[in-house]
Amino acid sequence: MSAIISEILLSGFMISSTLRRRTHLVQSFSVVFLYWFYVFSASPCRTSSGSSLLQNSGSKQDLQAVINQKKQKRMTSNRESARRSRMRKQKHLDDLTAQLNQLRKENSQIMTSLTLITHHYFAVEADNSVLRTRLVELSSRLQSLDEILQCLNGNNPISNGLSVTALRSLIASAIHATSLT
Repeated sequence: MSAIISEILLSGFMISSTLRRRTHLVQSFSVVFLYWFYVFSASPCRTSSGSSLLQNSGSKQDLQAVINQKKQKRMTSNRESARRSRMRKQKHLDDLTAQLNQLRKENSQIMTSLTLITHHYFAVEADNSVLRTRLVELSSRLQSLDEILQCLNGNNPISNGLSVTALRSLIASAIHATSLT
């Protein structure tokens, strides 16, 4: 039996944990277990060494077949796992692409809204500027009209410090300003 174990160890079934994954080690132990199970259950009586050697060579072939079957199963499993992984990655990529398109659409809507609000702001700012200028102009007119009223309400415009010429120019400017609006 020690010859069988050394043969298994020499043929590479013992796996270094630093070089290969743990699953390979577990699979190797399961192969060894199957081999031992097959060897001990196949022949209940071992009396001659010749039949044992014949059985060992047959067992090697059976062991190789089991190993190949395990290897094929592992390869199939790995392929399926890789396919599922590719599908997950593709789905994630598709989700990210859809999210990117949605965010671009929202960004476009926000930019359009910002452009409209900016145009509206500049229009309101221009209206405010016109209204401020108009306020200054109307305040000046009001002040001129107040001065005219003060002169007219007074007894003697010349005694209040205004000449008749100045009074006429104030009235003319008030009339001219009123005609502009």
